[in-house]
Parts: sequence; C-alpha cells; structure tokens
Amino acid sequence: MAQTDRRAQDTNAVDEPYVPAARRLPEITLKALLLAVVLAVVLAGANAYLGLKVGLTVSASIPAAVISMAILRFFRESNILENNIVQTAASSGEALAAGVIFTLPALVILRYWQGFEWLPVMAVAITGGILGVMFTIPLRRALILQTRLKFPEGVATGEVLKVGAEGGRGAKTLALAAGAAAVFKLCQTGFGVAASAVSGAVAAGGAIFAVGSGLAVALLGVGYIVGLNIAVLVFMGGAISWFIGIPLYMVLAGPDQVQTITQGAAGYEAALAVWSERIRYLGVGAMAVGGVWALVSLAGPVRDGVRSSVDAMRRARSGEEGGLARTEQDTPINFVLYGALAMVVPIFLVFLFVVDQDALGISGGLYFGTIIFGVVFAFLAGFLFSSVAAYMAGLVGSSNNPVSGVTIATILAISLILLGLLGTQVDFGVDAGRATSAAATAILVGGVVCCAAAIGGDNLQDLKAGHIVGSTPFKQQIMQIVGVVAAALAIAPILSVLYQAYGLGGVFPREGMDPAEALTAPQATLMASVSEGVFAGGLPWGMFGIGCALAAAIIVADRVLEARESGFRMPVLAVAVGLYLPIELSVPIFVGGIVAALAGRALSSRRAALGDDFDQVNLRAARRGLLFASGLITGEALMGILLAIPFAAAQTTDVFALGPEVLGLGEGVFGVLVNALGVAAFIFFALWLYRVASAARG
Repeated sequence: MAQTDRRAQDTNAVDEPYVPAARRLPEITLKALLLAVVLAVVLAGANAYLGLKVGLTVSASIPAAVISMAILRFFRESNILENNIVQTAASSGEALAAGVIFTLPALVILRYWQGFEWLPVMAVAITGGILGVMFTIPLRRALILQTRLKFPEGVATGEVLKVGAEGGRGAKTLALAAGAAAVFKLCQTGFGVAASAVSGAVAAGGAIFAVGSGLAVALLGVGYIVGLNIAVLVFMGGAISWFIGIPLYMVLAGPDQVQTITQGAAGYEAALAVWSERIRYLGVGAMAVGGVWALVSLAGPVRDGVRSSVDAMRRARSGEEGGLARTEQDTPINFVLYGALAMVVPIFLVFLFVVDQDALGISGGLYFGTIIFGVVFAFLAGFLFSSVAAYMAGLVGSSNNPVSGVTIATILAISLILLGLLGTQVDFGVDAGRATSAAATAILVGGVVCCAAAIGGDNLQDLKAGHIVGSTPFKQQIMQIVGVVAAALAIAPILSVLYQAYGLGGVFPREGMDPAEALTAPQATLMASVSEGVFAGGLPWGMFGIGCALAAAIIVADRVLEARESGFRMPVLAVAVGLYLPIELSVPIFVGGIVAALAGRALSSRRAALGDDFDQVNLRAARRGLLFASGLITGEALMGILLAIPFAAAQTTDVFALGPEVLGLGEGVFGVLVNALGVAAFIFFALWLYRVASAARG
C-alpha cells in the first residue's frame, strides 16, 4: 500500500512546470480570447442541456483543451499556454452553467417564475461566478502547492496539453484511449446498444439490499488517477448509504412509510427512491460538517497564501528584487478583496428585484432586513463552499464534485434562518403562497452560492493544469472571469430555449407538451423540495443529524491515523461524497483505484529483476497509465458534449437509438445483450488500463 501511495504521489507531483518560469510565451492573445468566449458559451449550453436532462454535467476542461489544440494548430504561431488559457475560460463557462441549472430552474418548478428573464439570471450567474473566482485565488497555493491534492481532471488536462505539444508515443497512448472511450460512449448514450449502468436488488425481511454500478470509463480513469485511498473512501460512503442505511431505514420505518416513499416501485428502483428521499441527507449532513472542518483545516495555508500574496505585492510596489516567479504570480490580494466586495451591490439589487415583499406578506423593515441578511449570508456561504468545492475537486475531480450537495446544505441553512425571521409575521403552515415565496428567496441565495461553489471547484482544477504546464496564474484568473461573463450573458436565453422546447421538472410553458420529453432537472427539483419542505414541514432532519455525527466520527478517526503516521488517511469529504452520490458513480471509481493499486504492485514485484532500472521503468509506467486514464476521461467527455448538439436540435436523446425493433430483437433479449455488452466492455477497459499501467516496457 505504501508503495502504491508513493507511486501515485510521484505521478501527480509536478516540481518543475513544462514551460519554465524564466521562459515567457504569449498567453492571452486575441485568437485565444475569441476562441475561449465562443467555447465558453457553446459548452455552457451543451452542459446545461445534459445537466437538466440527466442530472450530470461533464467537465469541459479536457474537451476545451482538445478543441483549442485542433483549432489553434491552423495558426502559424500558437503554444501550450495559449491552449491552456482557452480551456481555462471555456471550462469556467461550463462550470457556471452547472451552478445555474442546479438552482434557478427551481424557481420555475415552484412556479414563482414563469420563465427565465435575462437580467436576474445573468446577475445571479455573474455575481456568483466572480465571487467563486475571487474566493479561490488565495486557495491556489494552499491546495495545489501545500496539501498536494491529486486534482485528477486537472492533472489529466495538463497531460493532454503536454502531449499535444510533444506528440509522439504519449500522444498515441492518449489518442487510442480517447478514441476507444468515445466509441463506447457513443454506443451507450447515442446508439443505446451498451448499458451505461447495471443494477440489482434482493429483498429480505422487509428490507431491500441493492447495488448498482455505472459503466462509464471516465469514472474508471478518475479512480485510477485519485488512487486507492480516496477511491476506497468514496466507495465506503456509498456502502454505508446503500448496504446499511437503506435496508435499516426500510426495516425501522415500516411498510406504510416505505410505500409512501417508493410509490409502488420495487427492487432497485424502490431502494433508489428511499435513497433519494431520505438516505442521501446523510451526505448533506456529512458535507456540512466536513465543509466546516475543511475550512478550519485550510485556515493556516490560506492565511500563509494571503500573506505571500500581500508580500509579493509590497515588493513589486517598492521595486525590490526577488519577487515571485512568473508561475507563482496570482492576482494581487487587494484586487481580490475589492473585487469580492464589489459584488455585494449587484447581489443586493438582484435580491431586491426578485424577492416580492407583497408575496411574502411582511413589513418593509423586515423585508429590507431579510434582503440584507440574504446578501451577507450569500457572501459568507459563497466563501465557505467555494473553498469546500475546491478541496473536493482536488479529491475526486470536477465532474464528480457534488456541488449540489453543498448547495442543499446552504438552502437548508438559509431556509431555517428565514423560517425563524419571517415566521414572526407569517404562518407558513396556513399560507402556501407565502411559503413558496420564502422558499424562492432561499433558492435565490442558494443560486449565488452554487455558482460560486461550481466555479471554485473548476478553477482550482484549471489552476492545477496551469501549474503543470507552466502558465501564469493571474492570467488564468483573468480568463476565468472572462469565461464567467461570457456564459452568464448567454445562459438565460439558453435556459429559455430549453424550457420552451421541453418543459422542466413537470412544469410546461404550454399545454399539449409531451411529459416524456421533459427535462427532469433533478437537482433543481430537489432544491425546490428542500426549500419548500422547510416551510411546509416534512424534511428528514434525523438523517441530516446522523450524517453530521458520521462526519465527526470520521474526522476523529482521521486524526488518529494522522497521529500514527499511517499511510492510509480518511479525509471526511471523500466519504461524504460517497454518501451523497448514487452508488453507480462510486463503484467505477473504486474499480479504478483497485487497478492503480494492482498495477503498482505488479511493477513492485519486478523490482529485483529490473534492478537499477526500476525507478525509471516505474515512472514511465505511471505516466503511461496516467495518459491512458486521461484519454478515457477525454474521449467520454468529448463524445458526451458532441452528442448534446444533435440531441438538442432533435429535441430528443433517442435520435441515434437502435432499439429492439430496429435490430429485430425482442425486448428481453435486447435488454440482456445491452447489459452484457456494457459490462464486458467496462471489464475490457479495466484490464486494458491495468496492462498499460503495469507494462515494464514501452
């Protein structure tokens, strides 16, 4: 285990950037700026559709890097830092889209909004996004240089950029993996001839024991990059929820309560309903405690980072020598502070514009007090959860970062506080309209925080890639704001088009629309249920409390492991991620971690035979495995975004589907073949990754 951990650390450590600090290349050029803006808008639109349709978004860092390399190659002069600048802005636009679609559609689902007006949507997105950029700038040194988190997708993006600049055998490894993963994704999501997930369940004694596994090879690659330790913790969280929490709840709650939740569903679907309605709140509680603990743990490194930035600014003003190297120059801390504080005014104005005093039925004094409190809460919670999301991106990557989980914690907190404040003048139990207005107020605050958190996680991932290739941090931070602004200006029209075309979460703009084609907006639906549930009653507070207690126990266990200098650690947020995410996402990450450990062990067994060449062979094999895993992430992400274009144009995800009638098969036979092909292909990719990562030659 110790050998595996050292190998993973060597794989992800970047002591010297690809482009040395002493070398200066053009970064923010006109062509890079224009391409970045276009990609930010396009990828934001594609991810908005995917997120509203299936509840998952795809990190755009790697696809944007690949697209940038393909386009800028046509220019006589381009370089790796330009490509990194493009992907930085483009992925910020995609991340902002996630922050918006997880929250603001809840206002339509609550029927508080009748559509998506450009000004309030843009204002929430741009203020929350810029706060996310500003809040995470002081975290760069703390999380990337000091804590040595893995940032799997940031590492993958950096390797993709390096391979694009170098070409050669590494490029072939990455391209082969990416091509195979893209074809598999096309067969899964496009043609529908390979399963994207498999599941099963067994009923015993009034309880259901269910398990499922996603068959996404991108998650396999993420598991390989994060390594066995984090993969085990994520799976442990899923196992607690699914193998203990769901069966135990079903036994203790009784058949009547379970029937109310499952609505007649059986087997795995029944377990999924119980998890969605009750057990996932274990993860919400664990994230709340884990988030506070992460912020406390990061206080020292963040303080040191701020001091370093202030010192660098002082030296630059006084003309002293010995300033920071180009690759360590962040945006000056005074700009960060003033920029964050400047967002208070537009946040106040948008809250004033959207929150309806008459609908709430409260006095003018309480109304303005509520608005001011909402602004302060959004500002403070934005900082907290931007930090938490940045930390979690370092653990499990941006695509698997449960931003919606920390947003739920935000909405729970602000809803409870608003219930205490507004309940002095309003009886929400007898006035559903006012309960809806109060819930909408909480959603609005949550929207700012969610945008900040989504950007926070994505930005640290991009800064990790920049650290690998040798970019200038403050130039990346400028482009992060560019990406936020571009996506914020476009996101409201995108949401309006999608709402008019499909409907959202059971709410339709006109009669006669097909409910089967509606965008389910699962996160926004959950946000609406949580916020309204606080005012109307019925939330599972017991589960939230148990999750808090679990997190506290895990923190204590991790401190014990730290005192014993154990090679295995238990960062609480990794377990909280597993508690909150569906187990289908935890299993492939776990498999990827196992592959990484087995590959490291296979190489270690050859130490005696390789002799003095062992260290070099080990590093080459680690790089091949990293490139292959990065290729898996790249291929699936690219194909997922490419498929969104025809899906949106045809207004259906079945545009390429090859159903049983097309192939001349019965439903039962077709289903068996689809599952068999999906499982077999996933196993094949796992074995392929192991072979590439454990080969002693090449």
